[in-house]
Amino acid sequence: MMEGEKGCCRVASYNIHQCVGMDGQLDPERIAGIIRDLRVDIIGLQEVNAPFGEDQRSMQLDFLCGATGLRAIGGPTIERHDGYYGNALLTRCRILDVRRHDLSYPQRESRGALDVELETPSGATRIIVTHLGLQPAERRYQVQKLLKIVELSSAESSVIVLGDLNEWFLLGRPARWLHRHFGRTPAPRTFPAFFPLLSLDRILVQPMDDLLEIGVVKNRATMVASDHLPVLARVRLS
Repeated sequence: MMEGEKGCCRVASYNIHQCVGMDGQLDPERIAGIIRDLRVDIIGLQEVNAPFGEDQRSMQLDFLCGATGLRAIGGPTIERHDGYYGNALLTRCRILDVRRHDLSYPQRESRGALDVELETPSGATRIIVTHLGLQPAERRYQVQKLLKIVELSSAESSVIVLGDLNEWFLLGRPARWLHRHFGRTPAPRTFPAFFPLLSLDRILVQPMDDLLEIGVVKNRATMVASDHLPVLARVRLS
């Protein structure tokens, strides 16, 4: 699936559920093995947990970086005295710039967007990794802020959004707003991993014609490693 070609890259979005699988086991190496098997150039991660500790697996982003050989950028949304939690990006590409945006809604869990500019063979590409809230009012607020962030992009650069959008109302206002901007992108079902019913995890590409292929990766490993399945896409870099 999704063989590479010149001017294209393999991108994925994956909510790793703090590396805790459907079997209740904390297993960062299992997640690292899935990422290696995806053979991605760029992958956005959600629910990355990084409590401090002596075991290298306790710092999950550091562990996944070392275990996959990819460059890592953290986008913590919750910072505590004992560590942090949130979004992250792993990539083979050179990192040009990093921005972090607050998408938090009052009296709800802190949310954010990790906004990274990468150098690719086709030029600069902007990657936004995010994880939106559970309540409809949160998502309406967050999608409006997210679209304002996207609109800051240069017309010459591609934009790829990798996110757990938590949007199961496919005709709701947040989904319609995203469709208006990115086009009606295919939304494969990703949750729950063992019997996916909801299209929570999305890859959105601007311009939409650069999204060449998209699908979920469902196999024995991905059905157990997290409560979400990874979404994998082949994207042409304009």
